[in-house]
Amino acid sequence: MLSYLIQRLAQGILVIFLVSLLTFIVMQLAPGDPVRLLVGQAYVTPEQLEAIRAKWGLDDPWYIQYWTWVSNLARGDLGTSIIRQGVPISEMVADAAGMTLRLNVLSFIIATSVAIPVGVLAAIKRYSWFDYASMLGSTIGVAVPNYWIGLMAIVVFSVNLGWLPPYGADSWKGYILPVLVLAFEEMAALARLTRGATIEVMSQDFVTTSRAKGLAERVVIFRHIVRNALLPVITIIGYRIAFILSGTIVVETVFAWPGLGRLFFNSIQAHDFQVVQAIVILLTVIVVVMNILTDLTYAFIDPRVRVK
Repeated sequence: MLSYLIQRLAQGILVIFLVSLLTFIVMQLAPGDPVRLLVGQAYVTPEQLEAIRAKWGLDDPWYIQYWTWVSNLARGDLGTSIIRQGVPISEMVADAAGMTLRLNVLSFIIATSVAIPVGVLAAIKRYSWFDYASMLGSTIGVAVPNYWIGLMAIVVFSVNLGWLPPYGADSWKGYILPVLVLAFEEMAALARLTRGATIEVMSQDFVTTSRAKGLAERVVIFRHIVRNALLPVITIIGYRIAFILSGTIVVETVFAWPGLGRLFFNSIQAHDFQVVQAIVILLTVIVVVMNILTDLTYAFIDPRVRVK
């Protein structure tokens, strides 16, 4: 297990390096000049523009800029935002990450608390009205984009009914719509996966043997069926946590949520390259760590994986 962990860590470091290099190159090739955005409509001479570029190291070759950035990153220095002068990027990312973490933790708790029991019950009551209704709802949740659900939620609950604020995080009511929109998509995917995994386990020989031994049905369900059906679900949960930002960017933009997704989107528009690179690196590290933890959790639950 230790050698496997070392191997995965080495692979993760290589992935982080390649992503950082690719992100840096893409940012260098992106159209637009951050210095022009920085000065805005003010009149500046070409000499002043060159002085600003020299101050920020933007006149150096790209490989020198990359090496400087990586060296600072290794020391824990993410740099300073070009657009928001004087504000450390680490402070910006930390504030936004806290808001994103709250949003994702709440939505994922709701999603898993609802989706797993619904998926198991739908499998046990296969071909019943509950099975058809839950799978219809999950199909809609997977098919309909979350930005459309978010916009419709704003129209209904904010504009028409006036129950909830349409944007911001000034009060606890501001959490309700973005949390539920994120949770709905996760519930749909996890419910379908849990149902399929449970149905597959129910057809196994050890389930038939457990029933033949005279075990109570609830014991068969919870001790044998659910426990084994959760193995692939746990794997997917780890990957969903790692890649949940793909949905968070859209939802945070729709609801003007001050999190990583909105900061990422605004930084791309403002050509604040160092902020974009810092967020990408942070998310890459999260993906790598979650993948490793998911594999280790899977091995801990399933003895067959440990043996291999």
